[in-house]
Amino acid sequence: MSKKIVFLGTGGTIAGTAASAVDNVGYTAAQLNVDQLLVCIPALPDTLGECTAVFEQVMQIDSKDMGWPQWLALVRRVCHYLTMPDVAAIVVTHGTDTLEETAFFLSQVLPRDGLACKSVVLTCAMRPASSLAADGPQNLLDAVVVARSQAAHGVLVVCAGGVHAAHAVQKVHPYRLNAFDSGDAAALAYVEEGAVRWVQRCPQSDRNTAFTPELLERWSQGPWPRVEIVMNYVGATGATVRALCVEPSDSSPAVQGIVVAGTGNGTLHHDLEAALWQAQRQGVKVVRATRCPQGCVVPGAGSDAALPHAQGLSAVKARIALMLDIMATMATSLKTARHHPP
Repeated sequence: MSKKIVFLGTGGTIAGTAASAVDNVGYTAAQLNVDQLLVCIPALPDTLGECTAVFEQVMQIDSKDMGWPQWLALVRRVCHYLTMPDVAAIVVTHGTDTLEETAFFLSQVLPRDGLACKSVVLTCAMRPASSLAADGPQNLLDAVVVARSQAAHGVLVVCAGGVHAAHAVQKVHPYRLNAFDSGDAAALAYVEEGAVRWVQRCPQSDRNTAFTPELLERWSQGPWPRVEIVMNYVGATGATVRALCVEPSDSSPAVQGIVVAGTGNGTLHHDLEAALWQAQRQGVKVVRATRCPQGCVVPGAGSDAALPHAQGLSAVKARIALMLDIMATMATSLKTARHHPP
């Protein structure tokens, strides 16, 4: 059976264009479809080898504008292809701004069995397709090389020759081509001249929640839980947290979770910490992360134990994990209520 590699396009800089080939900043993202990107890569057939390319444009969006409807659409299409026995892997083209969030989200909600032996590889570009020295074509080729590797499984990110796990990857630079890093975890592999040099094994599972695609479908029609992020800094107060916890006067959803990006090892100004404790007593779930780009909050005894830490996640990924945890908890409570009516 001939194997297929599915390319799912979502837009982003990799599909962007500018009026000038030397303009790498003043471009418009999400202008070209994924098939237009692939046809411009002469080396793609050789890199695919015996695999056949299948492509689909799931959306056309600048990733800064990514939202729940787009994530739901992407999950549905990825799940659709993962179940096909002749699909070897999936490559997703994505904007760099929120790529780390989409990668982590997919790693948390896609079926475990589907990712056990197949990979979903997200790739991107820091320069538009119209650039004199566009990086998108090489990133796409590298993503295919990784997707074809038998050692690859789970949700991975490929950019500038680096291969990163969804759990650890972060965008760390606003302009340079190697804009992604995995911090203390380090890259899983490097693509060098069309070959993958693995330095670590792909993680078996980086899932922190019991979420499932079926559970995701239950939320397809309604608003997703509102989880906000606040930060500690010199002179920080609890005013933002207290404002977030006020019952909305309109139809806006009430805040259900707050992730705080603390200084250092998750330290917090006393007023901000007091406001977070009060929010927690009101039923708002609170998680403590760090604003440091490397490392994670190391939990210890004392007052910090009152606020759960983010299990090594960055603030934006901790927000996703908390949101999914709230959704799973609410679904379980609803199921229990149906089976045990008052």
